[in-house]
Amino acid sequence: MEPGGDVIAELAADHRELEDLFSQIELQPVDHPRRRELADRLTAELVRHTVTEELHLYPAVRKHVLHGAALADKELADHARAEQMLKGLEDRNVDDPLFNDTIAKLKFEVASHMREEEHKLFPKLAAALPPEELVELGRLVRRARETAPTRPHSLLPNTPPAHRLLVPGTGLVDRVRDLLRTTTR
Repeated sequence: MEPGGDVIAELAADHRELEDLFSQIELQPVDHPRRRELADRLTAELVRHTVTEELHLYPAVRKHVLHGAALADKELADHARAEQMLKGLEDRNVDDPLFNDTIAKLKFEVASHMREEEHKLFPKLAAALPPEELVELGRLVRRARETAPTRPHSLLPNTPPAHRLLVPGTGLVDRVRDLLRTTTR
């Protein structure tokens, strides 16, 4: 994605990347170690994506979209279900039958969530905000992605103000863990 995209373009590009990661996982033989690497990448990207939505998209939806609070709450519930699946996937080996089952369920959940955002939520937000505000939200999303966590944290609040305070530190800790995990493989 080129710098300067609006929030809808930024998040839609994330959606395409997540779809691609699911496809890459499915292309690997069932018990191939590459599936674990791809699942770890998927986890990092999905967590970053959901955190940026929680920090910037859903507060804007609550504030500017008619019945936005209900929409945002539904999306947050979707995130919580996906996060539980990611947590269950975290320490599973690729030869565990639950690994593939969890990937399949996660793909279904995430695909449904993305369709709903792209066909319902994004158009409502686009109608509610002027283009310059959508571009500013896109900038905030890009910046938040740099410090967002890369692992699921079910105890981390998913709404401001606590979320805004805790996410950067959690993201830093996750990146150190990711680095250590990569160097010890």
